[in-house]
Amino acid sequence: MRDHASRHGRTPIFAANWKMNHGPTAAAGFISQFVQRYARHTDRDVVFFPSALAFGAAYAAGQSTPGIAFGVQNVHSADKGAFTGENSAPIAKDAGAQYVLVGHSERRHVFGESDEQCADKCAAAERAGLIPLLCVGETLAERERGETHDVVVRQLTSGLSKLAQRDITTSVIAYEPVWAIGTGRNATPADAGETHTVLRTALSGLIGDRAQQVRLLYGGSVTPANVADLLEAPNVDGVLVGGASLEVDSWLSICQI
Repeated sequence: MRDHASRHGRTPIFAANWKMNHGPTAAAGFISQFVQRYARHTDRDVVFFPSALAFGAAYAAGQSTPGIAFGVQNVHSADKGAFTGENSAPIAKDAGAQYVLVGHSERRHVFGESDEQCADKCAAAERAGLIPLLCVGETLAERERGETHDVVVRQLTSGLSKLAQRDITTSVIAYEPVWAIGTGRNATPADAGETHTVLRTALSGLIGDRAQQVRLLYGGSVTPANVADLLEAPNVDGVLVGGASLEVDSWLSICQI
């Protein structure tokens, strides 16, 4: 296993986004198997993002395991109210969540969430004491037009615009090129490193030297075969994994790299 004790004091994150997979029974079974087989490494954090209805079962199965945390895949920007079908950041916090995904490409492109809505959700997460994990990334068309850097910097600065500087420092950013999510295609380590360096520079413009404390993750068709090379790229502090996190063996291979 490689030593991932972190660059610049940043502890890497291995995050599993299960999307709309694994109901309560499957989620509890997965976490139970994982914690039995995972040899904890103190140089990294492992975070699970189950679906809303499976969150409680997953959390109950893993809450007592050091080094493992849980997050929700979405929250509403309001703390409470008449929003049938939604969940708030305070509710997520009460359920045991420590993190919340904000601005995942599926939320942006399938559900139409705007940069402004992402900013509101990041602010809601911070109010509730949750860590927002803000996702940024370009579409294939934007990439082909040479707009990658402009797009991710816009999404970054807008998404963090309603946070105090100290709250930006504790947030997490994930670069997920939309064209690489669930497609089997992934950015090369060089591509990932270049974009992550652009994001780190943009963060420096917002919070100065404290930008070195912000953890930047890569997501997009991460597998056991490519994760090690991606983690070697400049400014890559972990991974946000979809499909490869749905099987225990695959996820263990990634987390124990």
